[in-house]
Amino acid sequence: MLISLWVSNKLKNKFRFYSQVSLQNNMSGAEVAARMLADHGLSDVKITHIEGQLTDHYNPLNKTVNLSEAVYHERNAAAAAVAAHECGHAVQHAEAYAWLGLRSKLVPFVNVSATIMNIANMLMFFGGAFLFYNQNPLGTSVLLILIVANLVLTGFALITLPVEFDASNRALAWMQSRNIVTSREYDGAKDSLKWAAMTYVVAAVGALANLLYYISLFLGRRDD
Repeated sequence: MLISLWVSNKLKNKFRFYSQVSLQNNMSGAEVAARMLADHGLSDVKITHIEGQLTDHYNPLNKTVNLSEAVYHERNAAAAAVAAHECGHAVQHAEAYAWLGLRSKLVPFVNVSATIMNIANMLMFFGGAFLFYNQNPLGTSVLLILIVANLVLTGFALITLPVEFDASNRALAWMQSRNIVTSREYDGAKDSLKWAAMTYVVAAVGALANLLYYISLFLGRRDD
C-alpha cells in the first residue's frame, strides 16, 4: 500500500512537471489523438473528454478515446503522451492485439470476483474473521472461493501489463516517427508513461501478494 501511494504521488508529480513542457507544435491532447487515429486509419473511433484527473481510457465497447479535461485541452508533453497512449489501445483493438482481447474477455469474471472480495471484506469487518482462523468447514469453502476470485484478479492484473506497455511503445514510436515531439518533449513523454506503467506493475504485485496470502491461510488450515 505504501509503495502504491508513493508511485501514485510520483506519477502526479511527473505529470505536473511535464505539463509545464509546452509542445513546440502547439497541438492539444485532442489534436494529437486525432492525428494518431487518422494516421492509423481509425475513422470510426471518437474522441471525447471526461471529468477527473488521470481518468483517461479507451473504451472498446463504443470505440471512444476518453481524455480527461486537462489532457484534452492542454498542449504539453504530458497531455500528448497520455492522448497517444490511449490511441495506442485503439490501434491494439483495430489490430486484434491478443493480450487486449484476452483482457476484455476476463472483464465479466473480474467484476464477479471484485464483488466476491467486497462481500468477504464486509464479513471480515463485521466479525466474520473466525471463518478463516478455525476448522469450520464453511471457512475452508470461503477461502477456496476467495483464492479463485483472487486468481482471476491477479491474472487480469498480469495480463494488463503487456497491454499497457505495448500501448505506450506504440505511442512513443508514432510520436517520434511523425515528429510530433522534439527530443526534449519525447523524453518527458517517455518518462510520464513510464511512471504511469509503474502503477500497473504495483497493482499486479499487490494482487499477487493478496493471492499468496489467501493460499497461505488455506494451506495453514490443512496443516492444523
